[in-house]
Amino acid sequence: MNGEHQYRLHATWTGDRGSGTSGYRDYDRAVTLEVDGKPAIAASADKPFRGDPAKWNPEELLLAALSECHLLSYLHACVTTGVVVTGYEDDASGTMQEDGNSGGAFTEVVLRPRVRVAEESMVEAARAAHAQARAWCFIANSVNFPVRHEPEITVG
Repeated sequence: MNGEHQYRLHATWTGDRGSGTSGYRDYDRAVTLEVDGKPAIAASADKPFRGDPAKWNPEELLLAALSECHLLSYLHACVTTGVVVTGYEDDASGTMQEDGNSGGAFTEVVLRPRVRVAEESMVEAARAAHAQARAWCFIANSVNFPVRHEPEITVG
């Protein structure tokens, strides 16, 4: 399956309190993210950047994209090698460093997938499938910081 794929999203700033961006503290960082045919996502800036901590922020969405992309790539890698996955959870974390000039960047993301496989004989192949998943993950291949994996494989 080769080819170019296009993705579209509609983002609407909903944080005008009546005076627009007249001052740094005068507006909300509220945003609605929409893709046709899917529920809207209420988003905001992260709390340290005057955002609403009850809403998704861009940093969390990036972390979620990396985690889900690895999960889906991993499941595919397991199917191709005969590994039967019966459970998968990830406790991902990311580090972002501010640069002191109102900018910054992620310096690392660590994915900690806990994978359950059907049989003991599948454990090594299940562990190796993480490398293949990393190679296949479109999102991880698109970022300029390391995405590390600390997998745990169990049988059950």
